[in-house]
Amino acid sequence: MPHYPRIRDLREDKDITQREMGKVLSCSQRVYSNYERGDIDIPTATLCKIADFHKVSVDYLLGRTDNPKVNN
Repeated sequence: MPHYPRIRDLREDKDITQREMGKVLSCSQRVYSNYERGDIDIPTATLCKIADFHKVSVDYLLGRTDNPKVNN
């Protein structure tokens, strides 16, 4: 499964805990931690919520581009 270092980095840049991100995403800290480590796949809707929260593109979160800007 993929590893999501950008998701962790973005969260840490904002000084947000995994528990706080879990609340934003309506999941537990444990589930969110599993997302960051890549232990479980992130559902598409949740990936979109994370991208919207951090104001970056999903492609950036997935490492498909180094440009964090969202294409409108």
